[in-house]
Amino acid sequence: MTLKVGLIGAGGMGRAHVDRIKNDLSGAEIVAVADMNIDAAKGVAGPLGAKAYASGSELIADSHVDAVLIATFGKAHAPDVLAAVNAGKYVLCEKPLATTAADCRAILDAEIKAGKKLVTVGFMRRFDEGYQQMRKALESKDYGYATLLHCRHRNPSVPENYTTENMIDDTAIHEFDICRYLLGEEITRVRVDKARATSHRFDHLHDPLVVVAYSESGVRIDDEVNVNIGFGYSIECELVMEQGTVRLGDQEKVHVRDIHGDRNAMCQSHIDRFESAFNCEVQEWINAASADRHTGSSAWDGYAATAIVDAALESLRGDGGEVKVDMIDKPQLYR
Repeated sequence: MTLKVGLIGAGGMGRAHVDRIKNDLSGAEIVAVADMNIDAAKGVAGPLGAKAYASGSELIADSHVDAVLIATFGKAHAPDVLAAVNAGKYVLCEKPLATTAADCRAILDAEIKAGKKLVTVGFMRRFDEGYQQMRKALESKDYGYATLLHCRHRNPSVPENYTTENMIDDTAIHEFDICRYLLGEEITRVRVDKARATSHRFDHLHDPLVVVAYSESGVRIDDEVNVNIGFGYSIECELVMEQGTVRLGDQEKVHVRDIHGDRNAMCQSHIDRFESAFNCEVQEWINAASADRHTGSSAWDGYAATAIVDAALESLRGDGGEVKVDMIDKPQLYR
């Protein structure tokens, strides 16, 4: 069986998904593309022989679409995710699930009404081999329990329309999810510290930030968010346990040795760094949807990440004090 996928969002991320489904993965084909810019939708759909739509709702209503992949901007996610769930179609939605906790809860309610998990949120780091090995090291209990978790999220640069709040809701949200994944528990409180701002930034942006959070068991998490570092896209993580540490360092592309010495070529984007994780994530989603089962991050994970974002933004907009993460009790469907 070939899974017939409808893609909502014909921008860079959407096109990247088209390329991987067409060239690298198996078991699926893109049969429809939707974008508010119909010309963009036609540009992607045309070479595939797929239908083009001007709205996600039209695409979801297409009976030839088995499952939906959403790669639009965050504020547009919730209506299309809800429509897909109400239509009984599996959906892979790039993060965030929604930009408000209320919209996330509406999606939870829709899934609970449907009686099954249909939503996978695109937190691709869960499919990265390094993070998976870190989680296995903790689960083995060979080194005791976790005490500290250090994270670094560094971008070479960001566009001018990127804001300080985006450092939380667009960037640090990945760490919020992967820390929950690694520790297997919720984050309960968070604060945002402002470091000395780099001169290599737009005037409206305060960069870098350090997010400090605590998990249910008291694990202290710190996340450096530094989005104008210049040299490359650098993701690091160190899990400190009672009797050992596990560290995920920079993922180098190549190592060069010549008359000038030793140096490494760095990844320059998240697509570059996490290409394998993206492929694993989407392939597993294709396999799962074809077999009528759920995989990957759930709608609950999307809700939890947004709840942490809300608390962190409250701290950022205020005096930087600690803010409690406000969450509902986990529904039975997600336990």
